[in-house]
Amino acid sequence: MFSAAFIWEPGTYDAEFNELNALIEAAATATPGFLGVEEWKTEDGKRRNATYYWDTLESLKALWAHPKHIEAKQKYAQWYHGYHVVISEVIKSYGDAAFTHVTPSLRSAA
Repeated sequence: MFSAAFIWEPGTYDAEFNELNALIEAAATATPGFLGVEEWKTEDGKRRNATYYWDTLESLKALWAHPKHIEAKQKYAQWYHGYHVVISEVIKSYGDAAFTHVTPSLRSAA
């Protein structure tokens, strides 16, 4: 499993951003191998994160190559004060099962 964490500081969004963002979200969720997404923002809202999960690196790369994603990357400075992307391989996932998560819990029940 792989994840792509997109961390950004929002700027001013316009109609073009909203349309492009919706198209990219639809492309991501329709890509074979897409597993889910989780989002958070800092308490003051100045920094946000959307972490997408994929079953393979090839699945993740399919979104990178999508024409609308490429277009958005070329125009990011219009809408963001900055961004950072972290691509990771998920090697372990566990918790107390109090809530569900995109990644499976590998901890065995006690």
